[in-house]
Amino acid sequence: MAEKNYYEILGVAKDADEAEIKKAYRKLVRKYHPDVSKEPDAAERTVEINRAYETLSDKEKRAEYDEILANPYGRSAGGNPFGQGGNPFGNGFNGGDFRYERHEGEPFGAGDFNFEDLFSSFRQSHTRSEQPRGPIKGEDQHAELSIDIYAAYVGAERSMTLNVPTLDEYGRAVYQNKTLNVKIPKGIAEGQQIRLAGQGLPGYNGGENGDLYLKIKFHDQPDLYVKNRKDVYQTIDVKPWEAVLGGKIIVPTASGRLQVNLPANSQSGKSIRLKGKGIPAKEAGDLYLNIRINVPPVESEADRAAWEKLAEHLAAKQA
Repeated sequence: MAEKNYYEILGVAKDADEAEIKKAYRKLVRKYHPDVSKEPDAAERTVEINRAYETLSDKEKRAEYDEILANPYGRSAGGNPFGQGGNPFGNGFNGGDFRYERHEGEPFGAGDFNFEDLFSSFRQSHTRSEQPRGPIKGEDQHAELSIDIYAAYVGAERSMTLNVPTLDEYGRAVYQNKTLNVKIPKGIAEGQQIRLAGQGLPGYNGGENGDLYLKIKFHDQPDLYVKNRKDVYQTIDVKPWEAVLGGKIIVPTASGRLQVNLPANSQSGKSIRLKGKGIPAKEAGDLYLNIRINVPPVESEADRAAWEKLAEHLAAKQA
């Protein structure tokens, strides 16, 4: 069977514009990247997808490819107009991997890094045709790092392994594994960036490497999330009699176990604000405890009798 051409690999028409090609590429990268995909051929598909995008996203390479498709004379066996491996440009960028090694108990979750655009410009900025005359600093790169809210309260230091592109002695793009230590400072707010000096793209002709910037995003959980970058919202379960009578209760939070004064006649959906107990940034955020009344189950006749007695009392009161 003839090998798919690059347009078929990306699932776009031959007259697709740059935006359509980029959109299709991003969709496929998210689907097949080995760090997130469960497909058995994810790694091979990722290489294939990047190879196709490498050609179709470059006007000159795409024009050359279209010409070869239109005039298949001299094509190699297997239907691939670029010969063995499908790449006429040497061992170029073909993966864009950005991997993170998670260790048990760390306040990072799975899929912490948004690697979609990381090192994507390596493809265009390190082709053989470019011959810079003097040292040029490599480009800075940006990625998104998701962390648990708890890490912002206490700080953390974790290691991550990157499989990044670099240049070999012949000017070809190859992969190199790097293990980096990332320090999450206490009090970091959502949207802030951590700078890893020298971990961006390689420089030219002896120029220094660019930097890697990790933009912080907090993991949202059903009962715990952040708004306004540093205000924390947490849902707490309150027993019916606690809600009615009020008083002091102990609440476990990311800031520690706190003693909270629960107002009498509290209702579900109401909030208690604890000033300065949000993310401990330079100007600390606030912690909002959203009340959720949790009715215990009736497990015995004694439980039922107690609830019935309460119901009778409340009905008589309203009569």
